Amino acid sequence: MSRIPSTTSLLCFEVSARLGSFTRAGKELHLTQGAVSRQVIGLEERLGTRLFLRKQNALTLALTDAGRRYLDVIAPLLQQLERATVNAMAHQDSGGALNLSVGASLGSYWLIPRLSAFTREHPEIVLNIATRVGPADFSSPGIDASLEFGDGKRPGMASDFVMPLELQPYASPGWIRKFGAKLGAQTPKMALIHHSTGPEAWTEWFRHAGISADPGREGPLYDLMWMAMNAAASDLGAVLLPPYMSSEAVATQRLKRLSPLKWRSAKGYYLVYPHAHREQRALQTFRAWLLEQV
Repeated sequence: MSRIPSTTSLLCFEVSARLGSFTRAGKELHLTQGAVSRQVIGLEERLGTRLFLRKQNALTLALTDAGRRYLDVIAPLLQQLERATVNAMAHQDSGGALNLSVGASLGSYWLIPRLSAFTREHPEIVLNIATRVGPADFSSPGIDASLEFGDGKRPGMASDFVMPLELQPYASPGWIRKFGAKLGAQTPKMALIHHSTGPEAWTEWFRHAGISADPGREGPLYDLMWMAMNAAASDLGAVLLPPYMSSEAVATQRLKRLSPLKWRSAKGYYLVYPHAHREQRALQTFRAWLLEQV
């Protein structure tokens, strides 16, 4: 008999450990609680060690030290197996699939408008896109690469610089009628909108513009840059935006640019991916196309 545990038993163990319950694992895997439990017991017998602590009346499963070490080893392998399966189902020989994580604002206003060109050039590649706030979590299954804002120095990751983040001030015509078209010491601090991409942006822009006043951070803060833009278009404040995002709002006169002066963040947009993903054909193709865009 083979000494290698079955994929089913490994999946039952991984899902049970992740969800902390044989019952919840059974629901995710479409198996009964008893079937999951038997698979885990069989795996423990094959390994000759206990993976879970059995405590009466415990609401959640607890891993033993051996179980925790084993999970750390097999979880990445199961993720690789899942990606390989998805790629095979997506005709890997002709291109494959790429699971990309991207910030919502960058994805909606910069990447998506350019993707028709990519699909025309590379119809053999299936590009799956998920959005998130902040750096991608590559410990979660189903993410091959991330287009994200940062310093390009994530440990254990390869990072390709894509483009800088340059910000200019914008406001709605209604805001301008109320507060004026020139930013300075007279601008109320509460009239400045902040966003989490660059919470220090207004302070840096004022300094870059030679304005001695400190704008502070008393104005409203939005997680997503596109939300901050729409808030500004609704007369809720002035906002700092990159040109790629503000161009349509300016063209439709929802926003007006308050200054031609740009402030460039020390951080930027990077394509980030684990070194183990570097040779994926779909990733190589997308990376080459992406870097051509800028």
